[in-house]
Amino acid sequence: MWLVILYLLFGDAQSGLSTVTGRIENVINERTTLIENEIKMMFGSDINLSDSEEKVNEIIMNLKHEELDIGFEEPQLFNVSKHFFEYKDEIKKSKLFQLIKQMPKGAILHAHDTGILSPDYVLQLTYWENLYVCFEGDDLRFLFSKSIPTDTCDSQWQLLRDTRFSSGDVEIFDAKLRKYFTLVIDKPNEVYTDINLVWNAFQNYFIRTTSLICYKPVWEQYFYDVLKALREENVMYIEIRSTLPELYDLDGNVFDSVVTAQSYKNVLDRFLVDYPDFYGAKLIYAPLRMVDASTVKNYIEIAKEIDYTIPGFLAGFDLVGQEDLGAPTKEFLEELVEGRKYLQYFFHAGETNWNGMSTDENLFDAIVLGTKRIGHAFALSKHPILIDEIKKRDIAIEVNVISNNVLKLVDDVRNHPLASFLAQNLPVVLSSDDPGIWEADILSHDFYVTFVGVASRHADLRLLKKLALNSLYYSTVKNKDKLVHEFEIRWTRFIDSVIKNSW
Repeated sequence: MWLVILYLLFGDAQSGLSTVTGRIENVINERTTLIENEIKMMFGSDINLSDSEEKVNEIIMNLKHEELDIGFEEPQLFNVSKHFFEYKDEIKKSKLFQLIKQMPKGAILHAHDTGILSPDYVLQLTYWENLYVCFEGDDLRFLFSKSIPTDTCDSQWQLLRDTRFSSGDVEIFDAKLRKYFTLVIDKPNEVYTDINLVWNAFQNYFIRTTSLICYKPVWEQYFYDVLKALREENVMYIEIRSTLPELYDLDGNVFDSVVTAQSYKNVLDRFLVDYPDFYGAKLIYAPLRMVDASTVKNYIEIAKEIDYTIPGFLAGFDLVGQEDLGAPTKEFLEELVEGRKYLQYFFHAGETNWNGMSTDENLFDAIVLGTKRIGHAFALSKHPILIDEIKKRDIAIEVNVISNNVLKLVDDVRNHPLASFLAQNLPVVLSSDDPGIWEADILSHDFYVTFVGVASRHADLRLLKKLALNSLYYSTVKNKDKLVHEFEIRWTRFIDSVIKNSW
């Protein structure tokens, strides 16, 4: 009798244990399946890696996981969760950053011309001959002239060369002057306390440097050096946004927007002769949006004239400036509907934290107007209908992670909506907006911050390669097969070099 009882007790226990174990296994299997399905859906999951790429992927992921694991265990050490100014130089020591810097990155499709090069570069421009400076309170103005300018100055126009060398200490003078060419400061969150304050400082950079960079010889040298810097950072093509300001020279000539565009094309042609391995550039005419409808109509006429005068060089049209304070796109619907007969659109839209406001609704206008790409689209994650439209219409999202951090849209990039875009495999292209103004590398910082700070821990070399390829696929280059083929050659060289150098 006792044997029967013991058998029943232990038999039931064994059976119960087996049942519990089975349930746990089912949960684990379901969990594993969900994770695997999400990874298969992720941006870059359609990329198949070669054996050599797999070896490099292992190297990259070891470096990435090492940085992430340290940050997970000691969050205060995770640099990219902070303001960009606090870690921009520190991450240059990272082996992963150095590897990404060497990586072919395809194209830049969202960058504003005079915000690309560093404050050190702009400072060197102040050593050019015939440059005058006017100090006005806490600010200053520049002007190239053969003699003392007659323009109004609250103090007096001074030849900058003389002012510099009579200052008593050129190094200190230049250090003070350099501060006018950067947003970078100590304790940025205490100084730039809201989006309007940082945007005011941002826009002042462009106002301050206009007469410096719009001197025609400087303008052309600046663009040449932009192209050179792109090439050095393994970028092979750019679609550069410009307001196309009037240029001037020492003889009193002032040149309109069409001539400004032509100067860009002339510089490009010269650069391609000097560096035939660079693929090229196109122009997106992107004037300011804080205007009335008649001005936008005039903008479109200028764009049409550029397209007629310089065939094949104009990629399209955009409107720029702080969206929250600028006129909403809907105020220009009549002009823009007419303009799309002649132009492709690449609108900034949704560069905001607001939901349901006019800035946010610029996303709707951009899509219905047939935009080919959307600049920033920061607010897109709040609009499931628009996400579906983005997919259906294959509209690329031009994401600028560091810009969004510096300009007060997101404090911790781990919370950037790009994380959601990547998880849903939306058509993303990565760019850098105005990297010179916040002292970032032209594109490497944005790739690194995206890879380490925004993307999933599981995101690997496939994501990096897909980001580079997307920048080519969503460009306006007609012969994309040739462009992609050239990229693949460079990518293979990169992969081989990483293996050879035993990273």
